[in-house]
Amino acid sequence: MDWKIELVSVPVSDVDRAKAFYVDQAGFNADHDHVVNDGLRFVQLTPPGSACSIVLGVGITEAAPGSSAGIQMVVDDAGVARDQLVAHGVDVSEIQELDWGRFVFFRDPDGNRWALQELPPRD
Repeated sequence: MDWKIELVSVPVSDVDRAKAFYVDQAGFNADHDHVVNDGLRFVQLTPPGSACSIVLGVGITEAAPGSSAGIQMVVDDAGVARDQLVAHGVDVSEIQELDWGRFVFFRDPDGNRWALQELPPRD
């Protein structure tokens, strides 16, 4: 039996601002945006090519906005990914070369921290 992580909540203070950042700047796909009632809004966004989405909204999590750290996505080329983010106005780190890959880091408007990893070549 497979166990797959397919949805991760990201705590934000302003849903519309966060949605605009992830869609317009980070390039995520806007899958769903549903207001169920005054206390529940569900916004699902998916990075290009990913089987795992993020969810943000109202009534989704009790975590403090900006408290998410260590969300990591794997990309084919850290340099290309970095260039795409910079072109869309995202404040992103320089590329860090480590034995376990090439990394770039960025934060969303609330301060939730993201890492992009280009895997090292495999033998």
